[in-house]
Amino acid sequence: MNYRHAYHAGNIGDVLKHAVLAACLTYLKRKDQPFRVIDTHAGIGAYPLALEEMQKTGEWQRGIGRVLAEARPDAVARILAPWLEAVAAANPAGPLEIYPGSPMLARMLMRPQDRLTLTELHPADHATLAGRFAGDWQVKVIHLDGWLALGSFVPPKEKRGLVLIDPAFEVTDEFERIADGLVKAWKRWTNGMYLVWYPLKDRKGIDRFHRTLEEAGVRDVLTLELSIGRSDPDSPMRGSGMTLVNAPYTLADDMRVALPWLRDVLGEGPDAAAVVRQIIPE
Repeated sequence: MNYRHAYHAGNIGDVLKHAVLAACLTYLKRKDQPFRVIDTHAGIGAYPLALEEMQKTGEWQRGIGRVLAEARPDAVARILAPWLEAVAAANPAGPLEIYPGSPMLARMLMRPQDRLTLTELHPADHATLAGRFAGDWQVKVIHLDGWLALGSFVPPKEKRGLVLIDPAFEVTDEFERIADGLVKAWKRWTNGMYLVWYPLKDRKGIDRFHRTLEEAGVRDVLTLELSIGRSDPDSPMRGSGMTLVNAPYTLADDMRVALPWLRDVLGEGPDAAAVVRQIIPE
């Protein structure tokens, strides 16, 4: 599976990933103490809809495009507000022209005392990302493999924050690499918040990943899934999941409200699904 961000920005996977990321960042801001966000596979940070890659796939139209076109019930609007208000702020002229990726979304939700560390290995994407945040003293952009970053940058000096792990899934052992990196990072920073995104295309791989976390002693693991229909290894991605370690205590209940609405708005058949499940207790 080739999942370079530019081809898929704003799609159904980003809907889940960014709604959850924004909710977690908003929760961290409840305390005055600074926090750090570490994005291990950052991409280029923001995605103009005019990009050739986005025009080629048009996946944003079935993701953020549909979300913005629908009226949101009050409870859903409250939960999705941190994400959608950032999307609106990135498009001050009104119509959607730029979709903010995880780095831009995190930067927009940070306070002056917070910091952002971004790593990107692809040379051209790193150059674009570095240019986007040039001169921003709260953001550090590093040309580095995300797995090396995960092992090197935790715990951050702030002792609070989150790590977003969103790899390309271009190799067959990606879940094994995620599990290994996450367990090692968790052992160094057990109270950190970890957010792992993945496509719903390899259920056996996902189950092995979760078993590895449990066998390693990782606690407080929540899984979220949002799909528009049935996926299999040979079909285009039709859903994604997130596994979170040390998620905000409010997140599961909020997602039990928001994800069914997103499923109904984005779904394309009877197999559309929304799942919220605590797979390992505290």
